Amino acid sequence: MSQNIKLKKGFDINLAGKAEKKIAELSLPETFALKPSDFVGMSRAKLLVKEGDTVKAGTPIMIDKQVEDVMYCAPVSGEIAEVVRGAKRKILEIRILADKEIQFESFSKHADVSSLSKEAVIDQMTKGGVWPNIIQRPFGVVASPQDTPKAIFISAFDSHPLAPDTNFILQGNEKYFEAGVAILSKLTSGKVHINVNKDSADFLKSSKAQINTVEGPHPAGNVGVQIHHIDPINKGEVAWTVHPYGVAQIGKLFLEGKYDASKIIALAGSEVKTPQYYKTYSGAAINKLVDGTIKEGHVRYISGNVLTGNQINSTGYLGFYHNQVTVIPEGDYYEFFGWITPTTKKLSFHRAFGLLSFLGGKNKEYTLDTNTRGQHRAFVQTGSFEKVVPMDILPTHLIKAIMAEDYDDMEGLGIYEVIEEDLALCEFIDVSKNEIQSILREGIELVKNS
Repeated sequence: MSQNIKLKKGFDINLAGKAEKKIAELSLPETFALKPSDFVGMSRAKLLVKEGDTVKAGTPIMIDKQVEDVMYCAPVSGEIAEVVRGAKRKILEIRILADKEIQFESFSKHADVSSLSKEAVIDQMTKGGVWPNIIQRPFGVVASPQDTPKAIFISAFDSHPLAPDTNFILQGNEKYFEAGVAILSKLTSGKVHINVNKDSADFLKSSKAQINTVEGPHPAGNVGVQIHHIDPINKGEVAWTVHPYGVAQIGKLFLEGKYDASKIIALAGSEVKTPQYYKTYSGAAINKLVDGTIKEGHVRYISGNVLTGNQINSTGYLGFYHNQVTVIPEGDYYEFFGWITPTTKKLSFHRAFGLLSFLGGKNKEYTLDTNTRGQHRAFVQTGSFEKVVPMDILPTHLIKAIMAEDYDDMEGLGIYEVIEEDLALCEFIDVSKNEIQSILREGIELVKNS
């Protein structure tokens, strides 16, 4: 039975620079990259190609040695230009010099996906490059094909700051989305849940899934929050999550027989001259995207959103799971008594960084930089974390249990239910300047490997 969830806890960060709903022309970047670091939990990446090899979109170029069935495929066709390595020869990036016209590997086409067996679905998904779209809860890692989840969850909207409009970036993919949901339904012993808000398009409300409505401030769009209120994860249970873009990509693999890594992404942020959408491919170099489109000054480029995205430079690459590039001012300056100066230009959950910040109203847009206005200090319990996490857990106590490496308390306080994005707001409002997301990941790894 469908559920209607209304959340009161949370906090919307209304930033200036939201992308206008139009798609601008952008020539294909010269290079693309597949980065093992995008795939949380990948133990050891193993190369299947070498520099100088020619690949097509959908050619397997990497596997995880612990889950060798899952292929990580080239997003475009071209030549393997460079394998960038770090310490101990760890693979950092596999760069591809792209063809001007993309060539695709051929996979089986299926006009009627309902007739496929679970085994056939898994075989084509793992070989066709789309399996990494499936993320396992707990732990937030790429799912194992050997598991059977109790349910699969799809969040049909994104509440992160400046997040792209899901309806807009999936326009024209209605039949692929529907096919993707039908395929995913074969992989679970339970239901496929699609969680929508009042603005979600009708095509996201698939007839083959249970439709739940979710209302409230961020992190209402986080699938982990939705799982908590619909069908919480207990120790020993597994659920899977898929982004709507990944669902459509899965559907296209089966209907058209190709791994299509094309996507519509948003270039957003206060330092973008004209925030708008662009069509590109996963792993694209952003140099052409930001060339001539960014205001003058010292800025930070982020693949993803400001809360959970990854900092890159102007020649960096779009992350596998990211559908936006955000550009905001760099905050490498000192502001004397900046935290107490009365102003309406600073956003503060505590109403402390700028005593008049709350006078702007809920619709006021803010231009925020990366300045933390303070350094790391003793962990102060303020009770604020519990106000921005709409889950029946105690985030402050959970973080302290992780820092103490207390396994029993970590399990009892809900570590199986959260990943970094679920506590990202805690890091944003933390007066002690702790790296909450990094601490949480350390705890997750401790529990996962215990």
